Amino acid sequence: MAKKKVLFECQNCGLTTPKWMGKCTNCGSWDSFTELDEHQQEVIKQTKSATSSSAKAVSINEILENEVYRYSSLDDELDMVLGGGIVPGSLTLIGGSPGVGKSTLLLKVGSNIASSGKNVLYVSGEESSGQIKLRANRLGSNHDSLYLLSEIRLEQILVELEHRAYDFLIIDSIQTIYSENITSAPGSVTQVRQITFELMRIAKEKEIAIFIIGHITKEGSIAGPRVLEHMVDTVLYFEGDSSQELRILRGFKNRFGPTSEIGVFEMRSDGLISATDIASRFFNRNSEQPGSALTVVMEGSRPIILEVQALVSESHTPNSKRQATGFDNNRLNMLLALLERKLEIPLSGYDVFINITGGIKITETAADLAILAAIISSFRDRAISKETIFIGEVSLVGDVREVYATDIRLKEAKMQNIKKVLLAKKPLEKTNIKSFIVDEVTKLLEWY
Repeated sequence: MAKKKVLFECQNCGLTTPKWMGKCTNCGSWDSFTELDEHQQEVIKQTKSATSSSAKAVSINEILENEVYRYSSLDDELDMVLGGGIVPGSLTLIGGSPGVGKSTLLLKVGSNIASSGKNVLYVSGEESSGQIKLRANRLGSNHDSLYLLSEIRLEQILVELEHRAYDFLIIDSIQTIYSENITSAPGSVTQVRQITFELMRIAKEKEIAIFIIGHITKEGSIAGPRVLEHMVDTVLYFEGDSSQELRILRGFKNRFGPTSEIGVFEMRSDGLISATDIASRFFNRNSEQPGSALTVVMEGSRPIILEVQALVSESHTPNSKRQATGFDNNRLNMLLALLERKLEIPLSGYDVFINITGGIKITETAADLAILAAIISSFRDRAISKETIFIGEVSLVGDVREVYATDIRLKEAKMQNIKKVLLAKKPLEKTNIKSFIVDEVTKLLEWY
């Protein structure tokens, strides 16, 4: 009699191993391994064999280029993040914290597409059709071509797709859908992996654009196996607090376009709408107060003027606090050490707090100079003019270095009536903005 093969699977990352382990060697999670039965092991084998290809290699010069056709979602911000519009046959994953607006946005987008004559199917495993109808009434999203299906069984969803030809499919959410052919619970690694594979097959075969909503973990990543993000064509993340009006949709993966674009939305009573005037949403020009400085960051091809806020206060504990919101905390510690070394500002006995307004997370180094300016402004209790911006990367040796797309940043600053700019190198194009060259950190004190 053949010996039964035992296989264990991590419910966080999908790692399989013949032995049970208390800690996953791949993702580091504890007590996450469960034993798979023979049917679940067979499903994993079928998935791996189905994804493998037996096609022969072809010279790249013999391959014809595929033309990517897109159609608009009738939402300018979403089209920008997607690279120009929705691609038929694409599989898109949207993640975000609860209440940020994922379902609201996709219901509105589905309504927009239905208004153009395309058939749209909204599948919800979390809400009833009556609940979705209430939201649709509030959003004004009632169209004959928009169909609702409250179902969590994958087989019934596939039956509905065979019953009527759909152009757009929304799954809300992937963690609630399960297959009757798999014995594991909904949301498990095996279920999510197999269902996503089936949806990917349907999208490619029927040329249906499918949008999947995914839950996120407390760390902010999409729940379920990491292979989920590898299988889909596009991964989008919603950023922003549910208590704030502005929400940011950021692309992290896109096989059909750029991955660095962002979309800015505004939550109103009638749902999420594209923010028309975002230039003045991230900074306040009405008052000049110490600890505030302006900079221009690039989010994809879009320049955005941001306000950097700093608070430097005397510490009453042996260990001074260093905390940053929207900025890398490790880089903040480096900049503070640079201030103490190059400018001899005694910050070791002070608490330093940094905040980037508007919920934007700065991932580039062009805001280094503005961070330093805001800290010095708060430390000396001297306000900086709202007509001045700071653009520059600061190195460990105290140099201020040029950043890319300087001319584009200055054009945006000019549109917002900025008069002065501190940067590492003069711009190539002539502008009406007066430039001050700061090639070393020590020259910040001369400017002050």
